[in-house]
Amino acid sequence: MTFHPPRPIPHARPLSAAQFVWTMARNPLAIWSEAAFTEPVIRADWLGTPTIIVSDLAAIRHVMVENAQNYAMQPLRQRVLRPILRDGLLTAEGELWRRTRRSLAPVFAPRNTAGLAEAMRERSMRFAAGLEARAGEAVDMAEQMTLLTFDILQATLFSGDIVGDPQEFAAATSALLRTMGRVDPMDILDAPGFVPRLTRILGARSLAYFRRLITATIEKREALLAADPARAPRDLLTLLLEAEGLSRSEVEDNIITFIGAGHETTARALGWTLYLLSQAPDELAMIEAELDAHDFASPLAEWPDRLPYARAAFEEAMRLYPPAPSLNRAAIGPDRVGTVDIPAGATVLVLPWIVHRHEKLWDHPNDFMPSCFLPENRDRIDRYQYLPFGIGPRVCIGQYFAMQEGVIALAALLRNLRFDYVGRSAPMPVQTITVQPEGGLPMRISRRPPRRSP
Repeated sequence: MTFHPPRPIPHARPLSAAQFVWTMARNPLAIWSEAAFTEPVIRADWLGTPTIIVSDLAAIRHVMVENAQNYAMQPLRQRVLRPILRDGLLTAEGELWRRTRRSLAPVFAPRNTAGLAEAMRERSMRFAAGLEARAGEAVDMAEQMTLLTFDILQATLFSGDIVGDPQEFAAATSALLRTMGRVDPMDILDAPGFVPRLTRILGARSLAYFRRLITATIEKREALLAADPARAPRDLLTLLLEAEGLSRSEVEDNIITFIGAGHETTARALGWTLYLLSQAPDELAMIEAELDAHDFASPLAEWPDRLPYARAAFEEAMRLYPPAPSLNRAAIGPDRVGTVDIPAGATVLVLPWIVHRHEKLWDHPNDFMPSCFLPENRDRIDRYQYLPFGIGPRVCIGQYFAMQEGVIALAALLRNLRFDYVGRSAPMPVQTITVQPEGGLPMRISRRPPRRSP
């Protein structure tokens, strides 16, 4: 039986201004009308600013790739993210963004990413063993995936040198996303910067924790570089500290970007995958059979190809619950997509949340159907139809890292374990910086039944 995952139901009519502000502050995924999921391009106005929602594939290519130089980061997006990330890679623009991206590119090249696979496997297997010891317990797997991806991140990109307690880190991440990760009503209304934002006031303590964590981590690595440079690992942290043209504050901003945002997207994708599989026993059975036949001693670089069902489930989870649900731009100069004129200053939105569920682009778009991403079907998906890592010049620099991490972690978790959702109601997706399950993902851990002999 096909599973229909939870989602906010689109409105039959556009919301009033008051409804829009309230809903946007509570859950931006719930503001959309039915037309957004059926029309290729929609135009609306907010506070005198034209807003164009683009779901047509040729228009997405035009805005995000062919004429990307005409589109800057949308001001509302920056008002939400910059207080947290400041001049990190996600929020930097212009020459600073280009310089930072060049400095970080070697870390995330596919060849280097492949070299991090063993650390991903070791941390994932160890984490799965810890969960196996808790068989019979119900735990929040959203929080657990934050802990797992934090462990992987610090073992790979920071060589184990992040100074902080994992449980404290997970709690601070959750608090930051609940507060500063939400759109503040004052930002929606374009209030002046001096007007206090309640979300920032509530999130100040969590943000201060991250800044202290980063300062301690940098100081630890700087001491090692000063004492014995040859012993310092050539990881993200060292490359940032040695990058030309990056100030100390810009180095800190990029570390918080990767610690706070880089790991969080993979954590959410893994959590949603486990939830979806818990509701789709036939799909789970295919993955378990695949894992039973898998040689876990095979080269890790081959795992994504040798585990097509596990990879397909992970990709389908990112279709239904894209970790980054919106790509927000502002037109620098006038433009045109299809029959729609885009004036200078207009907001242009390419929304994976909508594109991934658009009725003109997908058959049964709101069903959980991993088969779409099996090798024999993958070529039917247009490059601009599936955007979990964005598209164009600002495509996620860590996409290969995340895909490799996701498949390895999922294989480790499902090799010996099952996770059954035990929440009182289905988890509603809520957009903060990422797509979060409201109320977490309470799941009971159990050991898998003994494997059947072939």
